[in-house]
Amino acid sequence: MNQTASTIYIKEANFYLEVYLDPFNKRIRIDDYRGNTNLALEKAEELAREHQSEKLIMKARIEDTFSLYERGLQPEAVVDRYFLGSDAHFFSKFYTLERKKNEHWITENHMIQSIYQLDPPIDKPSPSKGYELKKATVNCAEELADLYRQVFQIYPTPLHDPEYVKKTMEEGTIYYVFFYQGKIVSAASAEVNSFYKNAELTDCATLKEHRKYGLMKIILIELEEELKRKGVYCSYSIARSLSFGMNAVLFQLGYKYRGRLMNNCYIYDKLENMNMWVKNLANC
Repeated sequence: MNQTASTIYIKEANFYLEVYLDPFNKRIRIDDYRGNTNLALEKAEELAREHQSEKLIMKARIEDTFSLYERGLQPEAVVDRYFLGSDAHFFSKFYTLERKKNEHWITENHMIQSIYQLDPPIDKPSPSKGYELKKATVNCAEELADLYRQVFQIYPTPLHDPEYVKKTMEEGTIYYVFFYQGKIVSAASAEVNSFYKNAELTDCATLKEHRKYGLMKIILIELEEELKRKGVYCSYSIARSLSFGMNAVLFQLGYKYRGRLMNNCYIYDKLENMNMWVKNLANC
């Protein structure tokens, strides 16, 4: 089976679907839809069976949620103001028992409670001496890919490939990086949806020996400021549910917890639950 993810657009007489096919993670995601919701869902499930997907995800509008319940989908997370100011409700349906099982759920619940006991949001920190923050260009693609290879043995998107990194930049994804002694040691990106005016902060990676300097907080703040300059105020990020550090960073930057996507994607060596964090940049 081809493991390359792709987006397809389906236009029928009574509905429209934008579908992200993700064979590597054995899932299908409905990123947008219009028209007859029941017919659109029918088609989405047909695609899930056709591609032998274990999980179907749909970014739904509040007025359509009853239709999703009726077809066996369940709510997992919310992104406030995703659709030009209207909330997106992430609903999912599982097609195998294994994909629905999880041993870490209670542990992850306790971790969220612990994170909410941390100190309140922080002011913008300053980088340590010797670190230089820059906006990445296509010339950085090779080195970015190398960073992601070092940090993530397995990752849900092919960031190990410099051509893929270049492609994301050409499609509007913004990367900021920290250089140390001329080498990229930390990076993150903002994947911008220019139509709905939202952005996902993602692809956060720092080499182990540089993680104690708070570089990621600085990068994420810089990405937020760039988004605001572009008129994008809905910012969200999806963090590994077992990563206390990354979830704590988002909380301390003012993000709010909005649910958990179960067995969502492969990172490191296994399927991971992912926590949803959301921030309204218009309030900053």
